[in-house]
Amino acid sequence: MSEVLSRDVKFVGGVGEARARLLLREVGVRTVGDLLMRFPYRYIDRTRVLRIDEVDESMESNYVQLRCRFVGKSYTGEGAKRRFTVEVNDISGSAELLWFHGIKWIEKRVEIGREYMIFGRPSLFRGRMSMVHPEIEPVEQALSRKSESGFQGIYSSTEKLSQAIGTKSMHTIVHNAWQLVAADPKAFADPLPEDMRKRNGLISLREAIYNIHFPQSADKLRAAQYRLKYDELLGVQLTIQARRTARHHRANGFLFPRVGHLFNTFYREKLPFALTGAQQRVIKEIRSDMISGRQMNRLLQGDVGSGKTMVAFMSMLLAVDNGFQACIMAPTEILARQHYASMCRFAEGLDIRIAILTGSSKTKERRAALEGSLSGEVDILIGTHALIEDGVQFANLGYVVIDEQHRFGVEQRAKLWTKNAQPPHILVMTATPIPRTLAMTLYGDLEVSVIDELPPGRQPIRTYRYTDSARLKMFGFLRSEIAKGRQVYVVYPLIKESEALDYKDLYDGFESMSRDFPLPHYRIAVCHGKMRPEDKDAAMAQFKSGGADILIATSVIEVGVDVPNATVMVIESAERFGLSQLHQLRGRVGRGGEQSYCILMSGDKLSKEGRARLDAMCETNDGFRLSELDLKLRGAGDIHGTQQSGDAFDLRLANLATDTQIMELTRNEALRILDADPQLSAPEHRSLQELRDRHRRREHIDFSEIS
Repeated sequence: MSEVLSRDVKFVGGVGEARARLLLREVGVRTVGDLLMRFPYRYIDRTRVLRIDEVDESMESNYVQLRCRFVGKSYTGEGAKRRFTVEVNDISGSAELLWFHGIKWIEKRVEIGREYMIFGRPSLFRGRMSMVHPEIEPVEQALSRKSESGFQGIYSSTEKLSQAIGTKSMHTIVHNAWQLVAADPKAFADPLPEDMRKRNGLISLREAIYNIHFPQSADKLRAAQYRLKYDELLGVQLTIQARRTARHHRANGFLFPRVGHLFNTFYREKLPFALTGAQQRVIKEIRSDMISGRQMNRLLQGDVGSGKTMVAFMSMLLAVDNGFQACIMAPTEILARQHYASMCRFAEGLDIRIAILTGSSKTKERRAALEGSLSGEVDILIGTHALIEDGVQFANLGYVVIDEQHRFGVEQRAKLWTKNAQPPHILVMTATPIPRTLAMTLYGDLEVSVIDELPPGRQPIRTYRYTDSARLKMFGFLRSEIAKGRQVYVVYPLIKESEALDYKDLYDGFESMSRDFPLPHYRIAVCHGKMRPEDKDAAMAQFKSGGADILIATSVIEVGVDVPNATVMVIESAERFGLSQLHQLRGRVGRGGEQSYCILMSGDKLSKEGRARLDAMCETNDGFRLSELDLKLRGAGDIHGTQQSGDAFDLRLANLATDTQIMELTRNEALRILDADPQLSAPEHRSLQELRDRHRRREHIDFSEIS
């Protein structure tokens, strides 16, 4: 980094010691370089001057600029409630300006009969425009002042920072910082080779930094944003593809050459239903990895009910046939025990030993799992987070399956990876479809398999949205389904009533259901996350066995609950849930041959985003289409819990939902560079090392090695 970029930000005009401490504490800015690498998140076009009658409601969240004559002033209120009002007009109409603070200061600067440029956020009340605490400047002064750019950048801030450094002051400080940089030709030396810039139509880095802060035109702003996004995503792709290339060149994977007795017997004699074409394709892909000599690191995506568990079981049989142990880790006890029940049923008549280990395992069950895993007597161990405890050891762990992987942190997954001296093969599964752009980034260093078919006989789930006014209609529909011998889920976002959140809660729902479905005609079970594990298990067992007609629950049943006789999923306060969670909950029904339904109950007043989510649920059952919309609505930092799992990138400008084209270009460029120069050691590529390191993932563990 050049000397000027590493200079303390306190030396920038307008900052000083106190503001420098505040910038460091609030937004992590220590140097001139840090300041200039914080980009505006939006811009105000100060080249445009509006008339009063051109301002409408759509502008209330933005800033506008007016040229008006001051025609009157007045005071209202007393003491702390006193306010200063100025009447202004132009050829199109009139408006008022209001100040509640700094009245003496502003009053001295107001001259009746003089024209001013007014800049601020408008509001409309009964058709009349007003502005609170606008910036004002005499017209002649505004016209004589040459601005660096007609576009004023708005920078993200905090409450404390914005009190000390307002929007205009921050813009001035950034301008002063750039003046220091302008005199140093070494500042922002370009990391990209010239031929790469020409090939991809990129402006220089220095020009991009200048135009991101002080755009000379809308076109130059777009060019600056494109260049800086390209740098970010190229850095990300260099990191991902280098890991993938290194892993492919290492021959450190267990060899599973045999398709043995267990697999063949199960496939030919025990398979409960014919595999779909997608399941067969994925098993072949896994099998290919297992005989390659490389450690498998594969992501398996499959919508709810697509048959991922069967693929996992059959691939674990391949491991056992070759003398290795396998394990599967699930995020909840309900899902782990369901896997255990399913796989024990699959394994009937086979010479294979399966054990389970969860946080609530009794002494006998725990001892059998621990001793059997250590001795090698247990072939397949199924469990929850309990599997990563230090006391869990294996004789020869060769294959690890992680279900609903996004619910585990990176460090948690890493502990399973270290259960063997040599890394086992790894399959991570998710029923939450991941958009292609996000998968290219978060999982670009993994091989990806997709099950894109549902088993034959499954009917698409019909989804409807109702408000409270249709609640009696919804109750009537539930009665008709229960009368056919079907069962119903009713899911609430809260267990108890909350003063802060206006959402339906489980306890109120239970009382309502008990009134509208009076016992003993209808049997109701309750399941939520604060119940004791044995009580949750009992409630689920009651519902699964048909001992309850209705299961009232929270989203604890989001994954792993398989009751083929359940045909209706009612989701209360559905606007409270994200799209992926709604889709997961809907996937709890439709698992048998009967027509199933999902009913989304919502309030009358929905946000634009909330309405878009619920409308999308009603329009499609395609999880991948929903995941693309979820990415656009929520952004990549939050979707699928990536921030909690440590998988997010430090992206300042690039958007994984919208910058697909740049993602493709940088991926291809990274592959081209690394094929020719894997270590980036060639002189023309050395500067790319800094670019790669600047935009590498926030987590420090090698994600490509641990799924």
